[in-house]
Amino acid sequence: MSEVLDNLLYSEEHEWAQQGEGRTVRVGITDHAQNLLGDIVFVEFPEVGAAISAGDSVGSIESVKTVSELYSPVSGKVTKVNDTLESSPEKINDAPYGDGWIFEVEIEGEFADAVSGLLDAEGYRKHLGE
Repeated sequence: MSEVLDNLLYSEEHEWAQQGEGRTVRVGITDHAQNLLGDIVFVEFPEVGAAISAGDSVGSIESVKTVSELYSPVSGKVTKVNDTLESSPEKINDAPYGDGWIFEVEIEGEFADAVSGLLDAEGYRKHLGE
């Protein structure tokens, strides 16, 4: 059974979103996603400064098994990427909700509006069939 944290919001594509300081949202992939991928060996990040929309493919995650698209769960401007993943992409496997975060987005408007299409933890568990 995959770990699903109650304090995060989730996309059906298995990304998570967490409210940060101000209008910042931190994004990563879920424990379920990293389990499916297996050992992660490379992360292609979105470009810092890029304007992105919720549902956009913004990068990819390569594992020993496959390459998977990385989607943004929110719209806004990419403000930061977790560049420690360049040399240590396995952090996503080790701590998908901690040191394995992937990028941050500055949203426009209110957090509640920006994440209105996402699932809460209970909804994500149902989506996984747990």
